[in-house]
Amino acid sequence: MELVRELHRRGYQTVGWDRSQLDIADNRQVESVLTPWDPEIVFNAAAYNQVDVAESEPQAALLVNALAVRNLALACHQLDARFIHFSTDYVFDGAARRPYVENDPTHPLGAYGVSKLAGEIYAQAYLDAPLIVRTSGVFGPGGLRTARGNFVEVMLRLARSGQPIRVVEDHVASPTYAPLLAARTLDLVERGQTGIFHVAGGTPTSWFHYAQSIFAAALPDHAVELHSTNEREYRTAAHRPKFSALSNARMESLGIEPMPSLGEALRLYFAAREKLLNSSRA
Repeated sequence: MELVRELHRRGYQTVGWDRSQLDIADNRQVESVLTPWDPEIVFNAAAYNQVDVAESEPQAALLVNALAVRNLALACHQLDARFIHFSTDYVFDGAARRPYVENDPTHPLGAYGVSKLAGEIYAQAYLDAPLIVRTSGVFGPGGLRTARGNFVEVMLRLARSGQPIRVVEDHVASPTYAPLLAARTLDLVERGQTGIFHVAGGTPTSWFHYAQSIFAAALPDHAVELHSTNEREYRTAAHRPKFSALSNARMESLGIEPMPSLGEALRLYFAAREKLLNSSRA
């Protein structure tokens, strides 16, 4: 959604498909749908991102995050189209304890991360010059329209319940505002960049501090019972990297505008959120 909006803003002609319109896991369907359009650029923003569920159904994660990427890469090879693919901070294990750069060794800890890394490998195997954009903890206005929402909407929903909220403080990521991710990705595309780039939020942040920032921005006068917890107390099916923040230094070295702080990103989010809610009420 945000990617299409940014493409339109810059004057590109676009066509987009959701899962009900195009099953990218079906190689023949990918070829038959893309070929008539003969696109110059193909963006893949689809993903299986249920990190914990992937541990019990790794085949489903591999089908969408790896084999479907192969299908798209093959189609782009046949059509001589540029391929832009989005990946994740979960290709790393978090052992570095500092923001990851693009050439750091990968070492995913679970089925989701393995499937996303496999997608990167497929894109690089079938194409000479794909652009792979790794990002982290994406949140955007589109989360208002989905059943699962995003981390911001989950926190607000829990706050409305009045129940105590527990969030891990020992896992650090780079929460990323979706419209800015779309804009920076197109900046890379328009500069003809290829290879792997990190485009993530400008502030390495624990999930607990992220929750605190959400409530400070959205509910400054509302008492929310927020408690910190840790990996040992809050067990999940998937093993996640404890420090998966990403460095945007390579992107910034091209003169592309840095990503803003988390506080500024949340301000932009809540402004866009209010605009959407007001338009739905009208």
